[in-house]
Amino acid sequence: MLSKTAEYALRAAVWMASAERPAAADQLAEVTKVPRRYLHKVLQDLVKAGLVRSQPGPGGGYSLAVAAEEVTILAVVTAVAPLERITHCPLGLPSHTKLCPLHKELDRVYAYAEESLGRVTLAQLVNSKSKIVPLCDIKL
Repeated sequence: MLSKTAEYALRAAVWMASAERPAAADQLAEVTKVPRRYLHKVLQDLVKAGLVRSQPGPGGGYSLAVAAEEVTILAVVTAVAPLERITHCPLGLPSHTKLCPLHKELDRVYAYAEESLGRVTLAQLVNSKSKIVPLCDIKL
């Protein structure tokens, strides 16, 4: 259901939520296993959305611009690859003035996904009791 771009953005955002200082793009790419060139695009989208800040120079890098307690999984996904709700017939059938039963059910799934992803913050993921770091292999 989530695009690769959304998955990559979540990996980077979770990492930044757990980091004590800004991380260089090369470091983020290494720990999150995201290709460096692709990560750059994802980080630009997160900066544009106001979720991440970029600090140039020595000691700079990328960090969350918003408290991890305020950033939901949905906010990260929406910044890079929003879930596309079904508001009209995807086939363009003129007789379908309302969603058909199939598309109505599919849209209901998207609505539930949005609701679920909107309830979980990056802080909740980072502060989980699990010994596994979400979406990453190692920790700073």
